Amino acid sequence: MENKVKVVIGDRLGKGQNVAKGVEAAGGVAIVIPGVGADMKLGDVMNKENADFGISFCGSGGAGAVTANTKYKYPMEFGMRSIDAGVTAIREGKKVLGFGFMDVEELGRRLTEEYIKKNGR
Repeated sequence: MENKVKVVIGDRLGKGQNVAKGVEAAGGVAIVIPGVGADMKLGDVMNKENADFGISFCGSGGAGAVTANTKYKYPMEFGMRSIDAGVTAIREGKKVLGFGFMDVEELGRRLTEEYIKKNGR
């Protein structure tokens, strides 16, 4: 587990399990924060787990990402609505990615694959 990419997922509605499946399919380790309002805990869990990057989901696509950036200074991109936007953010070195609700396996898989392509592991 030490050599695998570690991704924290925080969803406002307590979801994220499909994204986690994609992270794991790409060879990463997914940590899904349980419960409603999980997006607001993203930065804290990323910091505690020493995560490589985190994904936040809420209606606006920004609250959890902005909170993680404010508290821990993680580079962020937020308000995203597509997988390609997330891939671009990973290429640009962002560590916190804020999306509208998109609990889809492809998102987790492609972001993790891009992270590995860019950073190794």
